[in-house]
Amino acid sequence: MAPNRGNVLVLQSGGPTPVINRSLFGLVDEASNSGAFGRVLGASHGMEGLLADDLIDLAAQPRGTWHRVARTPGAALGSTRRKLRPEDVPTVLQTLSDRDVRYCFIIGGNDSAETGLSISLEARRAGYDLTVVCVPKTIDNDLVLTDHTPGYGSAARFVALATAGVGADAESMGKAAPIAVVEVMGRDTGWLAASAALGKREDRDPPHVICVPEVPVDEGDFVNAIETAYAVHGFAVAVVAENTRGPEGVLGGEKEPWYVDDFGHAYFDGPGRYLAGLVSRRLKVRARYEKPGTIQRSLANTVSRTDRDEAEAAGRAAVQSALGGHSNVIVTLERIPGKRYACTTGLAPLSEVAGQVRPMPSEYLADDFSVTDAFLEYARPLIGAGIPRFGRLR
Repeated sequence: MAPNRGNVLVLQSGGPTPVINRSLFGLVDEASNSGAFGRVLGASHGMEGLLADDLIDLAAQPRGTWHRVARTPGAALGSTRRKLRPEDVPTVLQTLSDRDVRYCFIIGGNDSAETGLSISLEARRAGYDLTVVCVPKTIDNDLVLTDHTPGYGSAARFVALATAGVGADAESMGKAAPIAVVEVMGRDTGWLAASAALGKREDRDPPHVICVPEVPVDEGDFVNAIETAYAVHGFAVAVVAENTRGPEGVLGGEKEPWYVDDFGHAYFDGPGRYLAGLVSRRLKVRARYEKPGTIQRSLANTVSRTDRDEAEAAGRAAVQSALGGHSNVIVTLERIPGKRYACTTGLAPLSEVAGQVRPMPSEYLADDFSVTDAFLEYARPLIGAGIPRFGRLR
């Protein structure tokens, strides 16, 4: 491959995952070792750094630093939710030209794919030769045209472990605090909430109720399901996605979001606190409200080995696809059919992924606030090692 085809620019965007920096490491290592590029640059805080010409030389970082960065949660380059605006285009194109950037890699989700597509289209209109490839990333697991996304397996493992632990605590507290409502991330879909079931082995084990945005929740049915689990087991645990909806919208009584980001995503207080209060008032027991927040995407000790390896592979595949002449694409993860789990990478057009959301299919959702065996079979290989089985004194 002829060297020095131009420089590389890497951006990270959106909410970080536990393995986003593993993709960054794979990408930079592959690009540096290929001998096909000039400099490998990184934009500080994504679009913000590109607009400010705040770029760093990634290939110049010591090898030992990269080994630590690859194991670090958060976005090492700094992330952003800044959207490309029409008035930004001249500045972006000027920076790319001044830095002789001919390859742009964006590590992110569906919004980042939209940004990548926009940059590519604007470069084409201006007659500027630019290859754009996106690397998938999101704990929400909601990208279309891919089996799953880097970041999901580790976050799912965290949720499964946290649910098991919360259940053990609620069971031990008995009448003092027997019920817990855990609110997890998942802006539009329930993939992460559903993963709470990955540690469940018998009816007594949590979660006893799972609520996802794909299925509107009737408050009366929710309370009844909690009451039944409490009556049977002496405790109950519900896991709800942050935007779990009822017939009138997001549960919690709020009609207006407290924040809307650049991409039009609305943020509400969330249904967990509301549902815990509802249960406490109606059942006359203490219901705890738990919200791990960003811990679920940043706890290094719950990283899935499978997720880690696939994240790095996705970064390397992005470089290989660019060198193969592909542009306006995003790397995908493709499950290889067979009895043992195996995965390879593929490519999908950015135009078909940008701004799209993949909900959980109906065959993964049961009618009784639970998930099906088909979902468990799908998700179990992604979380790496199995969830430990806790003991009980009978």
